Amino acid sequence: MRCEPQNISSNDRYSIIHNDRVLNNYNRQLHMLKEPLVSRSEQKVQTRQRILDGAGRGFRKAGFGGIGVDGLAKEAGLTSGAFYVHFDSKAHAFRESVAQGMAELRGGVLHFQEKHGRTWWPEFVRFYLSAKRTCDLSESCTLQTMPAEVARSDEGSRETFEKALRDVAQVIVDGPASPNAPRDIGAACAALSSLAGAVTLARSVGSNFADQIAAATEHALLGSLGGKSRSTTSERDR
Repeated sequence: MRCEPQNISSNDRYSIIHNDRVLNNYNRQLHMLKEPLVSRSEQKVQTRQRILDGAGRGFRKAGFGGIGVDGLAKEAGLTSGAFYVHFDSKAHAFRESVAQGMAELRGGVLHFQEKHGRTWWPEFVRFYLSAKRTCDLSESCTLQTMPAEVARSDEGSRETFEKALRDVAQVIVDGPASPNAPRDIGAACAALSSLAGAVTLARSVGSNFADQIAAATEHALLGSLGGKSRSTTSERDR
């Protein structure tokens, strides 16, 4: 609350109000200048990424045939009109969401290699058979949720998936020496198939049987290092 001197004239009072407004406007403009400015091109890139992230969640949760453009746009909190500014079709968004999901898997492998060194492979296997088995389907791994959808899709999507799968397998082979880690592309693909297949089966049955599947797959991939999976109770049933 402002304390004004008594017997102030109306002109002086107007001057005070005017100066206050000028100062407030100045401060507001100064604050805006200090905020990082985002160019229109940057906004476009951010919006496109937002749609792509939402599309990935939507496809993983509902499949290609289970969600339309309106649903994909809703996942991103945008309109279908905004969707078509960035993608010319649902198939286009599907293809790119597959590529992004597989790139995230590749990044995950690299993260485990960097963080765990020689023990990266057992740590990765246990993580995949626990966290990626029990998380919400919308946040699941593209390797586990998308292959059947890709197989029914167009040639472009299959080529995109194949290239991304080869990239993931190569990162596994090129990683640090680790107990029971695959040593060639074929072995890496076989291991990835085991992980994805185990998670798919485990998601389709009750928690006790799911735990058995995870533990058996861990033992098959890690030998004597394997055993009872870290996730002994599915988070879906907690």
